[in-house]
Formats: sequence, structure tokens, C-alpha cells
Amino acid sequence: MERKSSTEFDLRKLAPIFLGLLLGALFIGTSAQAQDLYIYPSKGQSQAQQDKDRYECHTWAVKQTGFDPSRPPPPPSNPSASNQYQPSQPHVLKGAARGAALGAVGGAIAGDAGKGAGAGAAMGGLAGGFRRRDERIQQSKSAQAAQTDTHAAASNQRNSYNRAMAACLQGRGYTVN
Repeated sequence: MERKSSTEFDLRKLAPIFLGLLLGALFIGTSAQAQDLYIYPSKGQSQAQQDKDRYECHTWAVKQTGFDPSRPPPPPSNPSASNQYQPSQPHVLKGAARGAALGAVGGAIAGDAGKGAGAGAAMGGLAGGFRRRDERIQQSKSAQAAQTDTHAAASNQRNSYNRAMAACLQGRGYTVN
């Protein structure tokens, strides 16, 4: 009886594992390509025919919907600039100036225009700060709403593509879920 080396024994044990990994990778690639569609060849189509039909239906679905799930979505246009707060006007400075003017008028009536202007500037600056904060919150909400709209549009496009793909494959004799 011939004695096998330990290296040869380990390689034979690992061969089924490598084969399983290879088949798993192929299955994952096919699943991703099918875009969450479960496709069954109900008329006994060969693997070559299935591949051809999937390709042709994919091409047709892309033409019908304008959406290609095999291509990454375009990056947002300058995301750092859109997320950054951009004030429409200098609220604190304008508020302080208005407050100083009103405070000076009120202070002049009371007898000390300088003190009234200082108090008015402080209050006006504070009011301008609140106005700036409110504007910042509103811009943030608008940006979040735009992002939600973008995700919803992409989801709608994917659903349209999946419906077109399913219609094409069903027309060619496949059961699609």
C-alpha cells in the first residue's frame, strides 16, 4: 500500500471547498445581474438560451426605462457645497444695525442715545442670530427632502426596469417572481 503525503491529502480535501466557493461566486454574480428577480425557465430553455434571453431582455428593459442597474448612479453634483450652509444675507450684522438705530431713537427719547444704541445693537444681533439659525434649519430640511426625492426616483426607476425585464422574460417563456 502506497502512503500519501500530508500535502496531497489536504489538497484533495480542499478541492470541494474551492469548487463550492467558485459556484457560490457565480451564483452571487447571477443573482446581482437578475436584480432581485427570480427567473425560472419553464419551457426547459438551455443555459445558453437563458443567458441570451436575459441579455436581450436587459437591453430592451434599459431602452424602455432609461435605467441601467449595471451602471452606478451618477454622483451628486458637488455634495460638499450643497450640504454647506450658505446664508442668504448677513442676518446678525443687519439685525445689530437695525437694533442700534432703533435703540438710538429710543435712547434719545430717554436721554442717552449711546446706551440705547448699544442695547438695541445687542438685541438686534441676537434676533439676527435667531433668523440665521432658522434659515440654516430650513436649508437642512430642504437638502434632506431633495435627497429623499432622489432615492425615491432611483427606486421607481429600478421598479420600472424590473417590471420591463419581467414582462420580456415572461414573453419568452419564463416564470418570473
